[in-house]
Amino acid sequence: MTATAAPKVRAVVGLLVAFELISGFLQGAAVPLVPDVQEWQGISTGRAQWFTTVQYLAAAVSVPAFGRLGDLYGHRRVLRAALGTIAAGTLLVACAPNLGILLLGRALMGPLAALLPLEIGLVRDRLTVDGGRRAVGLLVGSLTLGTVLGHALVGPLLSLLGDLRATLFALAALAVACVAVSFAAVPESRTRAGGRMDWSGAALLALALIVLLGTVSRGSAWGWLSAPTLGGLLLAVVLLCGWTRLQLARPHALVDVRALARPQSAPYYASGFVLGAVMLGGQSVAVSFMAASRADEGYGFDLAAWQISLYGVVPNIAAFAGSALCAALAARIGYRRLLLTAFTLLTAGYLGLIGLHGGLVPFAVANALTGFGCGLALGGLPTVIVEGSPADRTASATAVYNNLKTLGGSVGGAAFAVALGALVIGSTDTPALAAYLTIWTCGGVACALAVGLQLRARRPSSGVTAPGAAAPATSARSPRPRGTLR
Repeated sequence: MTATAAPKVRAVVGLLVAFELISGFLQGAAVPLVPDVQEWQGISTGRAQWFTTVQYLAAAVSVPAFGRLGDLYGHRRVLRAALGTIAAGTLLVACAPNLGILLLGRALMGPLAALLPLEIGLVRDRLTVDGGRRAVGLLVGSLTLGTVLGHALVGPLLSLLGDLRATLFALAALAVACVAVSFAAVPESRTRAGGRMDWSGAALLALALIVLLGTVSRGSAWGWLSAPTLGGLLLAVVLLCGWTRLQLARPHALVDVRALARPQSAPYYASGFVLGAVMLGGQSVAVSFMAASRADEGYGFDLAAWQISLYGVVPNIAAFAGSALCAALAARIGYRRLLLTAFTLLTAGYLGLIGLHGGLVPFAVANALTGFGCGLALGGLPTVIVEGSPADRTASATAVYNNLKTLGGSVGGAAFAVALGALVIGSTDTPALAAYLTIWTCGGVACALAVGLQLRARRPSSGVTAPGAAAPATSARSPRPRGTLR
């Protein structure tokens, strides 16, 4: 990398980091606004939950499609399209005259989850191996930090502006600013995938994921053994099996299913599912435990809302620190050992929650341990998956990982909700201590299984960059070395 190129590299990585920070802010701001959206639209609590659910469903559709399009036609071009779609969605949400338009706007915000795979594809193509690893850690850490800030600051912002619609317009202004900035200095990637877009495969996968995630999100309301829930899950399995057969039969499939199942890559994808289950699925468990009163429920710390916010942000800050330090730690011990350490810390953290839930400070320390482990895994898994995938499949591979992580979060959230609803105190609907212990035990067992996956993971085969090894030559389209941003 030349001396003149280095400042430009830092500037462009900083720009992508800003995009992820705002992406996280927009995603984190959604949940605290749900009660105000419910009042604004005059709808029930159940219908108000679709304000967040519809964006997750749209993300399940857009992530693999945008990732493949980025590999085919250029990550910068598709990144701009994603940012434009998100901006249009935020404006539609702010202007929405009714619930239908509001949910349409939220659906258009689905590509928020597609930004990270596109940015990772861009940095892998344009930076050196070490530079790309540091950039991935910063991108993941910025997304985590942005989510924390969005969750923490949207309430004060709403209080300051005094109006929900004005708050939504302020969020839209951030999205629109990202679109404008993306035309300033973001370079285009040079490597292109062969073939064409598998639109029918994308449509079938979208339908399968919508059915699966939609059923899981409504399972508690319908009943997990009810006909709609069991029928929806069965239909999702049938659709996914049909999609898999279709992908195996096509030379230029949306997802390289064979590569996904390779012994050297499958453990990392499976670990992503586990990470999503314990991280996304268990977000609200610790909060409800801290809010419980020892005098009434026999457990908990009876914390006020501001105290819960204070202690609840500890694992998020630890996750940001883990993501930011990921590349530096991996340079010393390697990514395989880093991931082994990450899931070992997660396992230890869950054991700590089981054994130390009687005291607030030990409970917070155990939560911080799980947060740091999550941060290391969040930074390490995408890097290992990207470097173990062909250069022309970078965004697609990262998109599959993101979808598996989201799916894990949906499944984990559903399973944890069942435990909280089934293990209750007497004839009440208040969760018993056994419910929390069961959830933490399941989380610890899942993370221990992920430790086993890291121990069994094989090194990538020849022709694919191994974590910690030198990168293959860049695409023949351009002789310029990585790190030259033009």
